[in-house]
Amino acid sequence: MAQAVSTRGPVTGTAAAGKKRRKLFLLDLYSTAVGKKYVMALTGIALMGYVLAHMIGNLKMFLGADEINHYGEFLRELLVPLAPRTVVLWILRIGLIGAAILHIHAAYSLTVLNREARSVKYQSERDYQAANFASRTMRWTGVIVLLFVLWHLADLTWGWANPDFVRGDPYNNVVASLSRVPVAILYVVANIALGIHLYHGAWSLFQSMGWNSPRFNRWRRGFAIAFATAITVGNVSFPLAVQAGIVG
Repeated sequence: MAQAVSTRGPVTGTAAAGKKRRKLFLLDLYSTAVGKKYVMALTGIALMGYVLAHMIGNLKMFLGADEINHYGEFLRELLVPLAPRTVVLWILRIGLIGAAILHIHAAYSLTVLNREARSVKYQSERDYQAANFASRTMRWTGVIVLLFVLWHLADLTWGWANPDFVRGDPYNNVVASLSRVPVAILYVVANIALGIHLYHGAWSLFQSMGWNSPRFNRWRRGFAIAFATAITVGNVSFPLAVQAGIVG
């Protein structure tokens, strides 16, 4: 009997230790530079997908108030009646907030690690120059974009910064906000910063994921330019259209 008990003990302990190691694997991976780069790339892809979908949806502004307002209502009623109204939308918002927090934390952590050990031996000269330029600009464009997102929420989601805000009326809210010249200028400048950030992000995420073969560098650069340009032009078109009286 004593022998049976003593045999079980080590097995149980080993299983528990193995389970603990599996639980800590992702945290251990994230503690490394490689893990942080993967997190930055994956959250970057998620955020890029959101930015693209958001811009395409907002293009309904050019189709009139009924179209954009109907689109806003569609987002609030995602998966109704399977889920309560606005619940899925809030789940998506929380997911995006989580992705943004991870993206910012990974970027900050990598900056700290890069200051402590600047090892770039795996890069080609061309990649080194691109990464070096990105490291000098993405910090600042990232801060500008973060501040702009907070303003954007206060302006068009919560209505705190928009005196003519009407809940559930996106068309009115956009027109009322972007009719103010300083606000329109802010949106243009912020979206140019977003475009710069997206360009460098789209370029470097391939490298972070290990897809940085010199054979594909031209394709990578073309994709980064096309994506950043499409988002910037699309988003900047809204304040310009309102100021020109095309939308309003």
